[in-house]
Amino acid sequence: MRISRNHAPKALLLALEADAASARGGFACLFSSSDEYEAALIMARRARGYYQRRHNAWPVVALIACAIAIVGAVLLAG
Repeated sequence: MRISRNHAPKALLLALEADAASARGGFACLFSSSDEYEAALIMARRARGYYQRRHNAWPVVALIACAIAIVGAVLLAG
């Protein structure tokens, strides 16, 4: 906001009101409810790939290792 002594007080008041309205606009919420916010958040996360299933081989490897250990223990015991 520029304040100059050459402006009339009414012009300064109008400029101040315009600046205040502009500042309030920066704090306005884009969503009218929390449901809209949550939906937008989920859509943004889906677009980034947060909810995609990632196939991890470690559970399969652990299962095979356990099976080999059990077979080995049975063969050593028998």
